[in-house]
Amino acid sequence: MAWTRDEMALRAARELQDGFYVNLGIGIPTLVANMIPAGMKVTLQSENGMLGMGPFPYEGEADPDLINAGKQTITELPQTSYFSSADSFAMIRGGHINLSILGGMQVAANGDLANWMVPGKMIKGMGGAMDLVAGVKRVVVVMDHCEKSGASKFKQACDLPLTGKGVVDLLITDLGVFEIDRSGAKPPKLLELASGVTIDELRSKTEAHFAIEESLS
Repeated sequence: MAWTRDEMALRAARELQDGFYVNLGIGIPTLVANMIPAGMKVTLQSENGMLGMGPFPYEGEADPDLINAGKQTITELPQTSYFSSADSFAMIRGGHINLSILGGMQVAANGDLANWMVPGKMIKGMGGAMDLVAGVKRVVVVMDHCEKSGASKFKQACDLPLTGKGVVDLLITDLGVFEIDRSGAKPPKLLELASGVTIDELRSKTEAHFAIEESLS
């Protein structure tokens, strides 16, 4: 067994706190917009110039002019504001975003992140990934634990071009949750296992060396 995309997003939503300004990356992280706990005030920010994004629209209610950075249609809220991408990146680079939840291609044991390109494949561009990992106070990555080939995406060292070095604080995969020490002084620590997943199975699918929370061992 492994967590579904929705279950991974729901776990990521537990990292939200009241009053936070949050940036959601492309892919699974966008699902977090629909999972903000009731009564919690969280302001979602998008690199393309929107502060205060609402959840995804219901069928038939989409406005094609309202999109997030991943070009998905979203909704606005009474407090939504719009501005240029330059102002949006100034918020990120100025350290005004509390949390970013991003997707990943690879994460290393020391918190290195690769999430923007695979050599030889066509890409649209860097986007805001490098700015987000450099300017945001806390970075959570949500991704599948393995590639379709079965190779581990949680590696001892990334072999894809890096988005940032030592930038990931928490990794959530379909198999478990890991706390990461950005300095690399301590190995990642397994905090939670997905239901039905054993530690032996996780070790067999993980290239990175990791420690285990005492309550799990």
